[in-house]
Amino acid sequence: MQLHSPTRATLTGALLPRSGVIADVLLVAAGSLLIAILAQLAVPIGPVPVSGQTLGVLLVAATLGTRRGVWAVLLYLAEGAAGLPVFAGGRAGVVVLAGPTGGYLAGFVAAALVVGWLCERGLDRHPFSAFAAMAAGSAAIYAFGMIWLSRFTGWPAVMEVGVLPFLAGDLIKAIIAAVALPGAWQLVQRTRSPEKDGR
Repeated sequence: MQLHSPTRATLTGALLPRSGVIADVLLVAAGSLLIAILAQLAVPIGPVPVSGQTLGVLLVAATLGTRRGVWAVLLYLAEGAAGLPVFAGGRAGVVVLAGPTGGYLAGFVAAALVVGWLCERGLDRHPFSAFAAMAAGSAAIYAFGMIWLSRFTGWPAVMEVGVLPFLAGDLIKAIIAAVALPGAWQLVQRTRSPEKDGR
């Protein structure tokens, strides 16, 4: 049983149209590793650091699709909960999941669902639609993060502490993904004939 959705090809689906279970497992593991690596690019600001975690989640979900993207995020969270230093700033443990950033981490799963679903339907093939997909994923992360963070800061301070400091960074991440994903599709399409691409 394959972990990718057959709705429409993602980047990895286009490159590996007949991938099996072993390939799926390797892709999921590679996705979790990419998120872990990007998470170490972090700037601590208040209780929630600005990091490459979200960029990793968005890119992994877009390239792997809904199912494999969600599994990659879940594996990443499991690695961190088990004590591997994969969270932002090399942090690890269940205490991180239960701390101020816990909601944002949980929101990664929702973001993978949203972004994967949208990109399976072709939104990652053009810059503006790719940006919209990334923005939707970021919104899912913020929604979960704000609700959980409010337990530590109270609602009046949530926007100031958990949203406003990170909007510019998330805008840049969304732009990076919106440029990188259509560019990757162009490279893929150059290596395939129109008949193979199905268009």
